[in-house]
Amino acid sequence: MLHTLSVGDVMVKNVITVYADQTVRQAALVMSVKEIGCLVVLEKTRVVGIITEQDLIRRVIAVSKDPDETLVKDIMSTPPVVVEPRLVLEEAVKLMFIHKIKKLIVVQGEEKEKMLVGLITLTDIARIEPILMETLKALFEANKEDPPRRIEKVMNYYIV
Repeated sequence: MLHTLSVGDVMVKNVITVYADQTVRQAALVMSVKEIGCLVVLEKTRVVGIITEQDLIRRVIAVSKDPDETLVKDIMSTPPVVVEPRLVLEEAVKLMFIHKIKKLIVVQGEEKEKMLVGLITLTDIARIEPILMETLKALFEANKEDPPRRIEKVMNYYIV
């Protein structure tokens, strides 16, 4: 029997987080020290968003906002696109296509008590199941859309 990989099989479990009421500078410092491209944003223990390098560039640097005065909640991408660990990778890729994103936050638990358990990126999926990049390419072609450059780079790198 063929085993279909799930998000839980591939996700990163040690997710670095930041609180919504922290400053953008604090978030950027965490990203720099940890050498990562995104942080999951929390209010107490609840996932409320995600902040990426692109958010910092577009919503702070490019518009000359003060990183010491700007809060994470003011520039984060929200609402977050979340999935559960049991979701199969092909469905995760379809969600990434629909939302034009490269990262999915993985949560588990009852609706109001969903806890952060992981993060999965398009690159994680491409490394494990490169054939799914063909699926993503086909979705863009079927919809007569050009993929965003950040997604196209991953697709082209892993399509053999």
